[in-house]
Amino acid sequence: MSLELDVAFARATELIQDKENFVRAVLSGRRRNMQTAFERIDIRPVQLKDGLKLQLVLNEAKQDTTKNIEVEASAILELLNSGYANVLVEFTTGSYSVRITKKGEALIHEGKGTFERTLAHDRTKERLLDSSDPFLIEVGISDHKGVVKPSMQDKYRQVEEFLRILEPSLPAKKEKLSIVDLGCGHAYLTFATHQYLRKAGIDARVIGVDVRENSRDRNNKIAQKLGITDSIEFRAEEISDTAIKSADIAIALHACDTATDDAITWGVLNNVALLLIAPCCHHDLQVQIQDVPEPWPMLTRHGIMRERLGDLLTDSFRTQILKLLGYRVDAIEFVGGEHTPRNLMIRATKTGAKPDAIDIARYKEMLAEWKVQPALAQRLAKELDAI
Repeated sequence: MSLELDVAFARATELIQDKENFVRAVLSGRRRNMQTAFERIDIRPVQLKDGLKLQLVLNEAKQDTTKNIEVEASAILELLNSGYANVLVEFTTGSYSVRITKKGEALIHEGKGTFERTLAHDRTKERLLDSSDPFLIEVGISDHKGVVKPSMQDKYRQVEEFLRILEPSLPAKKEKLSIVDLGCGHAYLTFATHQYLRKAGIDARVIGVDVRENSRDRNNKIAQKLGITDSIEFRAEEISDTAIKSADIAIALHACDTATDDAITWGVLNNVALLLIAPCCHHDLQVQIQDVPEPWPMLTRHGIMRERLGDLLTDSFRTQILKLLGYRVDAIEFVGGEHTPRNLMIRATKTGAKPDAIDIARYKEMLAEWKVQPALAQRLAKELDAI
């Protein structure tokens, strides 16, 4: 559902001002052609001696700053209009999220669920998935007491950050969703997606696909132990040969090299509405880059810089191909670089929009200039020839 931005922000402001039911709000991402003062702002109500206030946690790369403000509409609207692309508001009986498109349109999602309200001034950071969730214990992220293991803090952060990207990207008013995780591995994010959506009151059917039979067997055993086999299952299949033919959402987190292209191809050919893709191990173009156009040899003569340029070229071609084939595409940070070097995510939403002539021309010029043939272009050659 799309609303005028002013109307969407007015509703968000109303929910944040609700002194009886407001739980928390998160401002994240960056709107097109706008700068934000902080990476993210977390907002929650706190009860102080002089009354109820809003506590802001201003997130920066190296440190967080906390300050309290009055529960006033003008102050809230100022925050909402400060350049953030995603606004999530949780209240005791549900959630309300706003995602602002490149055209400045407000896409709204309203979710069901129960959220706990805490007014204490000092408390631990709000998490979308409690560390004591049984799945986190079963997969080894948390210990038997429900405390995240020190060695698994980065993995837990990855799970949390993925859910924060997923939530505002969900289709509006969708009570039933099918999700496929292509190249699921140990299925941390597969289980996390299932548990979070169920907690949010969404009837989720989740399938994890991985070529390794031992991964399938391990993950199915965990699902059996958790008693959730009616809504989650795992299969041992190649991504390119999976028998699954439909889904609302496809995710592929760190599928190695061209397995990422297999996942994107599957999503495009099956008209999947939302793709969340975090690439890994970009070897395909690395070996193809031989005749480097001027003045790029100044950069490619250095091995590590050549490798990083190859990564950027690969993902630039992937995002452009998706755009040409009718997707609205964002390349966003998945988790901070201090936690993992594999921190880029491609988020693609199916719109069916026809590509502009300039986008087609730029794509062809890049191919000609670098004399490469990306794996994704080969897999989707028929679809690209048809545009």
